[in-house]
Amino acid sequence: MNKLRISLFGKFQTRFGESALTALDGHKVQALLCYLLLYPERPHSREVLANLLWDDASAAGSKGYLRKALWQIQTELNKYADFTNGNILQIDSEWIQINKDAVFWLDVAVFEKAFTLTKDIPGWSLTPPTAQELHAAVDLYTGELLECGYQDWCLYERTRFRHMYLIMLDKLMDYCTANNEFENGLIYGMRILRYDQARERTHRRLMRLHYLAHNRTDALRQYAQCAEILEKELGVQPARSTTELYHQIQADQLTPSNLQMFTQHTEPQTAVLPFNDSIILLQKLQQELSLVQQEIQQGIKTAEILLHNI
Repeated sequence: MNKLRISLFGKFQTRFGESALTALDGHKVQALLCYLLLYPERPHSREVLANLLWDDASAAGSKGYLRKALWQIQTELNKYADFTNGNILQIDSEWIQINKDAVFWLDVAVFEKAFTLTKDIPGWSLTPPTAQELHAAVDLYTGELLECGYQDWCLYERTRFRHMYLIMLDKLMDYCTANNEFENGLIYGMRILRYDQARERTHRRLMRLHYLAHNRTDALRQYAQCAEILEKELGVQPARSTTELYHQIQADQLTPSNLQMFTQHTEPQTAVLPFNDSIILLQKLQQELSLVQQEIQQGIKTAEILLHNI
């Protein structure tokens, strides 16, 4: 059955059946559609959207760019209105919103639904069907959200979805540990480290999984890798809990049953936000504050000139 599919993870893609919709390849066109898709629950002011996406243009120019982008989106997507239960966008003279009745597939919506479904369930308590749904969701994460976008709203959403991604991988690691799927658990752990190499908690869990899989040597190597990365990136030594686990594995003093119990009850179901994204967001905020300060200073100078001329 033909269906409109929109993907925001990694490279932006819109497809209908086997065909790619190339008319939406423009960067600003994609940014506008993505913003509306990420915030579908409310209407958006034309003026706000124009200022948000074309902040370097004049007021008249930004509104013109918005009209052109909307025309491109409508012209392309309205071709499939018979298959999407009406037009995807609802547009009037002042407001724009995603049609709540429109039918289409969106990767971030499927991803977030799986996260919401399992957010209060410990990983080791997942049922096989729920774990499979979670596995399908993390496989949708083919790359960072909107990899070419660097506006503040995009950086925020990218961090939020990466946070969810890491939490879901954590749950799957716990599920694999509890169900003796050690190799799959190791794969999930390595996917976490792909986005945050210095995530010490994941290194500890990988050490345990290696040990449970009877790979004591790999467990010890994992500790060495952890120590090297922490020293290189943060200039710190492994935490005491990591070092104690290393010595226990080194002495071969852990049993699989005790190790599983320890994993289930001592690792919290949270994910650490990536350090690099925090730095980027701080830099963006500093830039915004600098612009505000410049505007204030300019306003003060203008006021002084006016007062002087009175």
